[in-house]
Amino acid sequence: MTVQDKEQRIRELIELITEYDYHYYTLDKPKVTDADWDRLYDELVRLEAETGITLPNSPTHRVGSGILVDTFPEHKHLARLWSLDKAQSADELREWDKRVRKLILDHNTKNPDGQPLPEPQYVLEQKFDGLTINLTYENGVLVQAATRGRGVVGESILPQVKTIKSVPLSIPFRDGLIEVQGEAIMPLSVLAKYNEQATETGAELLKNARNAASGALRQKNVESTAKRNLDAYLYGIGYFEGIDFDTHEQILDFLRENRIKTSSYSKVYADIEAVIEEIARFDQEDHPHLDYLIDGMVIKINDLATRVALGFTDKFPRWAVAFKFEAEEYSTILQSVVWDVGRTGKITPTALLEPVDIGGVTVQRATLNNWGDIQRKGVQVGSRIAIRRSNDVIPEVLFALEDDELQTTPIDKPEHCPSCGSELVEKGAHLFCQNTDGCRTQVVNRISHFASRGGMDIETFSIKTAEQLFDELGVSDPADLYDSLSMDKLLSLPRFGEKKAQNLLAAIEKSKSKDLTSFLNALGIPNTGARMARDLAETFGTLERVQSAAFEELVAIPGFGDIVAESITTFFGQERIQQSIQRMLDAGVTPTHEAPQIVEAAAESPFFGKTVVLTGTLTTMGRNDAKAKLEAFGAKVTGSVSKKTDFVVAGEEAGSKLTKAQDLGVTVLTEQEFIALIGEA
Repeated sequence: MTVQDKEQRIRELIELITEYDYHYYTLDKPKVTDADWDRLYDELVRLEAETGITLPNSPTHRVGSGILVDTFPEHKHLARLWSLDKAQSADELREWDKRVRKLILDHNTKNPDGQPLPEPQYVLEQKFDGLTINLTYENGVLVQAATRGRGVVGESILPQVKTIKSVPLSIPFRDGLIEVQGEAIMPLSVLAKYNEQATETGAELLKNARNAASGALRQKNVESTAKRNLDAYLYGIGYFEGIDFDTHEQILDFLRENRIKTSSYSKVYADIEAVIEEIARFDQEDHPHLDYLIDGMVIKINDLATRVALGFTDKFPRWAVAFKFEAEEYSTILQSVVWDVGRTGKITPTALLEPVDIGGVTVQRATLNNWGDIQRKGVQVGSRIAIRRSNDVIPEVLFALEDDELQTTPIDKPEHCPSCGSELVEKGAHLFCQNTDGCRTQVVNRISHFASRGGMDIETFSIKTAEQLFDELGVSDPADLYDSLSMDKLLSLPRFGEKKAQNLLAAIEKSKSKDLTSFLNALGIPNTGARMARDLAETFGTLERVQSAAFEELVAIPGFGDIVAESITTFFGQERIQQSIQRMLDAGVTPTHEAPQIVEAAAESPFFGKTVVLTGTLTTMGRNDAKAKLEAFGAKVTGSVSKKTDFVVAGEEAGSKLTKAQDLGVTVLTEQEFIALIGEA
């Protein structure tokens, strides 16, 4: 292959990879497998190394190659990036609407011979809470990226922004110079995964998604930025050549046509009351389910000529306003810390707080992840701290706030288990009680989990039962339920009559035939849950194969990373676990997995080989029946929506899963449409 041939191939590979990246990162609809993408990327890297040719729009620029940036040079924006005036109530929005309409009326009155400005139409969008970025494309190539800075001058962060895979390095529009404005963010799911891995390795946790995005783009080591896996949403064009726009809607259409990622949420209203009503609905119904932070909504005039006529104050455009939601972060005083023991022996700290009102709820407790988390966040007893609201979940302590007037004392690191008094062992950022069979709280939680509805579903069993069995009969292992309990032993217990004892023994006997998924979930394998238990059962089919699964086999399962795979192999490698499982099998526990029976016409079904999510209430066909039908037609029914989901069947009162499916562009079927397709198949 000549140098010219190699250069042509490089161009072909860049075009292919760019196309695949657009479908994967922007549309969330992959066109090729990860392995195929890797093969093309490796070929590109090899050809670039052989020829010394690296084109400006090559995806190999995204990695950064470990290049260290010594400084962030200043960059003057072609068009100023403005801040937005703020409204925090419906009345303030109404006042803003009155000012807008008065300005439009005044302009039309003063310019009777000109083209009158139309009645205002308002575009409603989400106000992303990340780091504002300004991208410059010249003749279709990304040539600059900068922070907002002071609005006129920002910092150049082009190498860092190139690591964001949803930001195209080149676009189809090749006729001039444009500046595209938007927000770089870290999705909340990415933040959670990052901190989960950081917790396991003892690395520093990221405080919140906003700081994580901002900090990532100010990393001098570009490889560090790439590891944050940022995303970006673009929502405006401040400067443009070679093209004209009349409305904001046209700008958004242009961005999408040029494969620049925008939010799927953008609505137009002619009435401020409709805007107010939608903001209230969105904040209550949609906001809690977003996978990224927003701190409000933005209302903009759609007509660009009206924007020019209304102009700007010294600080803000008159044609836009930001409606701020109630703060997500609150401050209070950390009064003390209590330590709880989990079923795996992990010791978890909980902060007891000076009561603070969050959304009408008085909050007095917040979570601290582990001992290492306390050290990293610098919190002490008596500190003023920031906490984050997490909807129905207990709030989380974020960090300590500076307050020199407060008297604080360090939080003592516990040396002994608060339940059994055993000496604690430090593993990474965590503290553990290793008294597996003798620690009352640990055992009770473990057996309660084993017997719970998501596990072996032993009817009539409760945490009080687990406590009594441990205290009175020494039941410290799930296997004890099957080979150690008897009618005589139960009748010897206080508050245990004959009927209660018979019911419990019958429920234990009935649980012996629970399926493999339930059994695996009941075992409480660290870092796994019900979904992963089901995936293990479906992948390996038998308990024996799950127990002997190699690390390489486990990481090959979608969604199973190194940490999960290592947790599973370590768990089943313990002699204590092996003995417990064998005792249960000897006592008649038979956890088996029955693969769904595929009907003869399955290959003709639109669901064959597809991934389907059921959400909401199915009134004509119950969830279980729908799941059985889908599996009979060769579909995989999962519990969460992702870019790999093919269909979502939405019944009545479908919630966050429906919203996420719509955001990802996943095909959504009503119950009636689903039944029609099932019938046709």
